[in-house]
Parts: sequence; structure tokens; C-alpha cells
Amino acid sequence: MESNKPTLVILAAGIGSRYGGLKQLDTFTPEGDTIIDFSIYDALEAGFGKFVFIIRKSIEEEFRAEIDKKLQGKAEVAYVFQEIDKVPGKYKNPQREKPWGTGHAMLMAKDEVQENFAIINADDFYGRDAFVAMAKYLKSIDKNSFDFSMMAYLLKNTVSDHGFVSRGECEVDDKGFLSHIVERTHIEKTKEGLVRKDDEGNLIPIDENTVVSMNFWGFTPRCFEYTEALFESFLEENKDNLKAEYFIPLIVNGYLKNGTASVKVLTSDARWFGVTYKEDKESVQKEIQALKKKNIYPTHLW
Repeated sequence: MESNKPTLVILAAGIGSRYGGLKQLDTFTPEGDTIIDFSIYDALEAGFGKFVFIIRKSIEEEFRAEIDKKLQGKAEVAYVFQEIDKVPGKYKNPQREKPWGTGHAMLMAKDEVQENFAIINADDFYGRDAFVAMAKYLKSIDKNSFDFSMMAYLLKNTVSDHGFVSRGECEVDDKGFLSHIVERTHIEKTKEGLVRKDDEGNLIPIDENTVVSMNFWGFTPRCFEYTEALFESFLEENKDNLKAEYFIPLIVNGYLKNGTASVKVLTSDARWFGVTYKEDKESVQKEIQALKKKNIYPTHLW
């Protein structure tokens, strides 16, 4: 049934400060493919029927120029905008330089999402199997339920050789459901192994086999019911913090804490790779070329 096709929401409003440019539209193959192109291609193959891009108004023109022609006739497309001032009036602060994070971005898509949906980062390569597993799960659940999900990866497969990364550290129960998630905003590779910064800024070891979230979540439309209230509470607590960000894991923990939702931890054989730093680009290009050589992707995606 057509309406059972899940929606894919893509977080593409980032500024790319560590990358040094707009990595959402950076190309990684001689054919001019972006990382988003592979996510869209895999999602279409997996059975997603609509794509919602969360962007900034300032990049709308170049974004549409890239995306619209590729998806025309294949799926429904919508664009929504995440801007610093898209918050209740009393929380607007002219001194703030960055939007309010991934949870705020997801809220921007509320009016465009009618079906079960997945949400991903624009600059992460998640792999075909991950989209297939997520689509299968989203199609199997009632859109009026609070049966959420996330795609799990092992930390050691998701770090950069060129600097620190942010990851959601997950606690998973013996039935394969998420019990808690903590956003770790600084994890890095050292000679001694992987370390993370604690709240005091000290570097402490973290197990390389820790299950982490790469911001590949599955939700039903009901997730928006509490998200706005949770965001408003967050804004109240952080109104004077110019760098505070409302991450998706904060939403998820809110639901887990009040017992409203369950979050199934999905796994797949897909290999993740992505770009946080400019120096990551070369290795990602090699990975993609290898996949094309194996005919996992055609030379020309479109």
C-alpha cells in the first residue's frame, strides 16, 4: 500500500565548521555524487516513499538544484528550514550563532511527516543494509504506536583518524531495546585507545565496542506529541547558554524516562563511514569507489 511507505527525513542544515565548508553538497566521486545521493539511492531501493530535507534558507537554491531533478517522478520531496529564530519569541537571542541542534531540526519537519519515518545525517554513509532493515521495521509497526527504533553501530567503526567526533553512547537491555543514551560530544582516537571527555573536560577511556547511535532513528508521527513540550523545557533551562543544543537523544531519553515509548535497537551488516574533517574525504572516496567496483552501486546513480 502506497501510504505504508515510510518517509526519510535528512538533517542537512549543518554549517560544517570542522569540515570547513558545506559537506552536504560536497562531491565524492568523478561522477559528482554527494553522500546524500547514496542515502537517497539506498532509501529508494529499500522502499521509502517521501524525502524531507531540513536545510537553511540560505542554501535552498543550490540544494533544490541538486536534489529535485534526481527525485522527480521517483518520490515526494519537501523542504523545511531550521533557523536560529525558529523558537518561541521569549527564547530568541540575537547573540546566538548556531541553531538549536538535531532535536530542534526534527521538530521543523513535523508538518511534513504523516507516516512512520527515519531520520539521518546528511554527511554519514549508512549502507544499503541499514536502510533495508530500518524500512522493514518501520513498515511493520502501527503509526499510532510509540514503537521507535535506532540503527546501532560499534564505536570503533565510527571514529575519525583526524580529530574528535560526537556519538550517542547507548545502553541496550537483554531484549535488544535501548534503556538509555548519552550524547558524547568529544570522542577521539589516541595511541592508548579511544577516549571521551567527561563533564569536567577530562579524557577517560571508552570501550571501542560500545554501541553508538549515528543519528539513524526510526519514529512514528506520534513522536512529535511530547517533543515540543520537551524542547520548551530545554529552552527554559538553557536560555542563557548560547551553545546549548537540543539533541535527538534528549528527546529519546525523555520518552524512555516517562515510559511512553520503546526503542528497538536494530543492527545490520552495513558499514558506516562519514566525513567530520576535510582529511576524512580521501578515505571516504576510496570506500565509495570500492563499492562501485563491486557493482553494489552503478557508476551513474541517476
